[in-house]
Amino acid sequence: MIAELGHFALILALLVAIVQASLPLYGAQKGHAGLMALAAPTSLLQLLCVGLAFAALTHAYIVSDFTLVNVVENSNSAKPLLYKISGVWGNHEGSMLLWVLILAVFGGAVAAFGGNLPEGLKARVLSVQAMIAIGFLAFSLFTSNPFERTFPPPLDGNDLNPLLQDPGLAFHPPMLYLGYVGFSIAFAFAVAALIEGRVDGAWARWVRPWTLAAWTFLTGGIALGSWWAYYELGWGGWWFWDPVENVSFMPWLMGTALLHSAIVVEKRDALKVWTILLAILTFSLSLIGTFIVRSGLLTSVHAFATDPERGLFILLLLGLAIGGSLTLFALRAPALKAGGLFSPVSREGGLVLNNLLLATACATVFLGTLYPLFLEAFGGGKVSVGAPFFNATFVPIMVPLVLVMGVGPLLAWKRADLPGVLGRLKLAFAVAAAVALLFVYLKTEGPVLAILGLTLAAWLFTATLVEWAERVQLFRLPPGQSFKRALNLPRSAYGMSLAHAGLAVAIAGMTASAAWKEEAVQILRPGESIALGGYEYFFQGVEPVRGPNYRAEQGVFLVTREGREVATLTPQRRVYDVGNRPTTEAGIHTTGFADLYTVVGEPDGQGGWTVRLYHEPLVPWIWAGALIMVAGGLTSLSDRRLRVGAPQRRRKTATA
Repeated sequence: MIAELGHFALILALLVAIVQASLPLYGAQKGHAGLMALAAPTSLLQLLCVGLAFAALTHAYIVSDFTLVNVVENSNSAKPLLYKISGVWGNHEGSMLLWVLILAVFGGAVAAFGGNLPEGLKARVLSVQAMIAIGFLAFSLFTSNPFERTFPPPLDGNDLNPLLQDPGLAFHPPMLYLGYVGFSIAFAFAVAALIEGRVDGAWARWVRPWTLAAWTFLTGGIALGSWWAYYELGWGGWWFWDPVENVSFMPWLMGTALLHSAIVVEKRDALKVWTILLAILTFSLSLIGTFIVRSGLLTSVHAFATDPERGLFILLLLGLAIGGSLTLFALRAPALKAGGLFSPVSREGGLVLNNLLLATACATVFLGTLYPLFLEAFGGGKVSVGAPFFNATFVPIMVPLVLVMGVGPLLAWKRADLPGVLGRLKLAFAVAAAVALLFVYLKTEGPVLAILGLTLAAWLFTATLVEWAERVQLFRLPPGQSFKRALNLPRSAYGMSLAHAGLAVAIAGMTASAAWKEEAVQILRPGESIALGGYEYFFQGVEPVRGPNYRAEQGVFLVTREGREVATLTPQRRVYDVGNRPTTEAGIHTTGFADLYTVVGEPDGQGGWTVRLYHEPLVPWIWAGALIMVAGGLTSLSDRRLRVGAPQRRRKTATA
């Protein structure tokens, strides 16, 4: 009965979305206040309906209702509660319901907190948001119904993919979707602005917080997925340039450009047409990612569906959303009023260069990701595009981008003194040079590109500190006054500094782990040892372990350094009870500057075991940097000026 209520709530949500998409938009065109006023309550009603449907599916998973096909295929009564709940979105049908729920949450947030938006703009934004919801609700109901029944019901379910039974994967999809779907608000604002024919600073103040929230969630989601792949798959890597990794990375790159471009619209009333285009392209890339994962083009742990009919349905949605919005852009963008002028050497100029580099980087990832997929789909054969292509095309674009990131925040608006700015960055130049010389001395064999990466990381980190010191006039004013200035700095300024510093930390981790990782693969017997990265790994044997719904063979490694015990690592080979599907659990110990990484493999039948050991220098800095970037985004969002847009001014009462 609860499942039928959930199904009915999903149907009702589709009907409400149709009303929300049509009547408020018509009212905005005709200036009808009553019809425009329908936008907010229908948006909240849609959220309520989708929330009830999601709650009904979650209830079915928690109680192991095996009368639902979706629960049978993706759950089991022996599964821990956390993975019963995460199983709701660990499959195609449930993940689409989560997508629609997050879409409704963002629409409801605009309805609830958009009281200071002009009624016409608010009605158009929520109508566009509802149009997106119609497409995905229809997709869910007609091709991916999560409430489909089966009869007779089996005694137990088939279980969730063991790779997904992990805390990292329990939270990775929701966070990633909050990023993907969050960009739909920027998209809706862009389309609404094109329909209305007006883009100004107030519009940018509204777009920025939603874009920043989506960017923050997407950053966290990508980092969480990378961390899961690193410790769960047992291969010692954190990024493979896998197509599904790339389709989450492309909206992040374009969203970063959008975030910076919106600042120029708000501050200088410039780059309006470009910002509109970026908002459309960013969400379009999110939709393309959805199509790739669910179209059958990929066979991957990330891929939820391989049904061509579903792929065609999403392709149709893709054509309507992207084609329609770009057609509207082509028709209406030329009529938008041009913004203010600025010198190439200025804060605006730096942000334009930032945008061009990010867009170019995104284009290279787009080409390398989609070209092989579509070539194979249309019978052109298989083409392998892997890390060498992306390293050769993407990395060189990032070098000037990082250099510009160090200089840009110090540039003045409209016109800047570049020699003066470079003079204020003498400390950053000095630190970068010192880091380069240090690693040339320590790592005389190179590689040169690794030394360049660490030099750029040092440059960006120090330049970020210099920019903050300039803001508070450190060492130029008495300490008390500098401290007071630091307290009065807007939180958005601290957010920018944290985001840039976090990227510098992550770049250092990516560079060092890729360049100087050490690996050893060997057959060891209990009592034998192997040296790697200055540590000695003593293999003490393998013991059986029992989990809640799996059995495992657990290796035990005692790690020492110069005779001193450092850690005991316990990697596992798990086999899950349902389906006998194996997984690998790495044993990892982090020192903060390196990870000691162990994996136990197959026995050789003669008392030995295949083991893989990795020494991963600075790899923890990758996720530390990502956390700092997320903290930067949250800090900026806490700035009152960036919460929900421009505050309303109080009207002064006229005196008699």
